Amino acid sequence: MIRILLADDHAMVRQGFRMILSSQPDMQIIGEAGNGKEAVEMTEKLLPDVIVMDVAMPELNGIEATRKIIAALPRSRILALSMHKDSVYVREILRAGARGYLLKDSIDSDLLAAVRAVAKGEGYLSPAVSDAVLTDYRKHVTAPLDLLTSREREVLQMIAVGKTNKDVANELKLSVYTVDAHRGRIMEKLNLHSTGELVRFAVRNGLID
Repeated sequence: MIRILLADDHAMVRQGFRMILSSQPDMQIIGEAGNGKEAVEMTEKLLPDVIVMDVAMPELNGIEATRKIIAALPRSRILALSMHKDSVYVREILRAGARGYLLKDSIDSDLLAAVRAVAKGEGYLSPAVSDAVLTDYRKHVTAPLDLLTSREREVLQMIAVGKTNKDVANELKLSVYTVDAHRGRIMEKLNLHSTGELVRFAVRNGLID
């Protein structure tokens, strides 16, 4: 049995979710909270399996409530609910510790699938927000190699296989001074401090075997 706490400041919304969820043989609503503060208090008292948490609530919004719940009970499983597809909301509540994000206009089967996934410790994203999350992820998470220009990658690879600055300069038809400048920029961008670190980075990132 999945024990669920509903947290939403609109009684009608809670009632709708209660009807959908409590009609399932494997789900039980054990409490309802009308704001973020109540959600935190009731979670600590009732220890639900899943907290269905509205993002925008008075007194304490869903993001801050999630942060407080995870700080007190790190194993808590929270499914965020929102009207917003905006990636900022998704990113902030997932960063706060929610396992899933569901749009309020989702169909009943999505709600049930989301609750079951989160109860098992899996993640769940409304299909409509997946694109926003992926775009946001690509914008905010940069692979270290992406910081380098193609010329800098070339120089890095050659240094990593043991070539000297002079060797690299001859092969790429550059001055030794230019290669040295490239090397300095590579070390600075990747926050590396020795040739050994540079070689290890190249191996880790598949530039050399």
